[in-house]
Amino acid sequence: MRIAIYARVSTDDKGQDPENQLQDLRAWCAAAGRAVSREYIDYESGRKGAEKRKQFAALFDDAAKRKFDCVLFWALDRFSREGMAQTIIHLQRLSSYDVAFHSYTEPHLATDNELVRNILLALLSSLAKVEAQKISERTKAGMARAKAKGMKIGRPKLEIELRQKISERAAKGETAYAIAKALKIDRHTAAKYVKPL
Repeated sequence: MRIAIYARVSTDDKGQDPENQLQDLRAWCAAAGRAVSREYIDYESGRKGAEKRKQFAALFDDAAKRKFDCVLFWALDRFSREGMAQTIIHLQRLSSYDVAFHSYTEPHLATDNELVRNILLALLSSLAKVEAQKISERTKAGMARAKAKGMKIGRPKLEIELRQKISERAAKGETAYAIAKALKIDRHTAAKYVKPL
């Protein structure tokens, strides 16, 4: 079995060193008789998505090409800290490439045993749904409390001058995208105010 090692520390300027993880991960591979195909090391927050963690993105590119059979990481929070739902999506993506994963410090989070893989992913998916529901409920409850206190929810309205500029450009036939680019605002915001005042 070919192993890809993934290690991550939040930053390299505060004395954090991925070697603390890598030594044990390499030793695990050696003891298990597994070949390390490549090591992927990020110095970024685990809350950043794949597009902002270069080595994490490279790991998935190589997984899609089946350059290894299993990803070994120190702990799930070293792999991703984007929240349960997004972490599960990453793990399911690995599974879709027929690549297993193994957490060194959490042996119950290991799908290198094929029998366990589908059961574990189904369980984790269920937990992610429950977490998403709880977050949604807490958000709605917080918004209701804020409204009850007379607070306005949502983005504040644009200044009248900016709204007039949007309307004038729209009257000349410019698209919301062109207006947003010219005025350096979000295109959805521009689209909302494209109709004349």
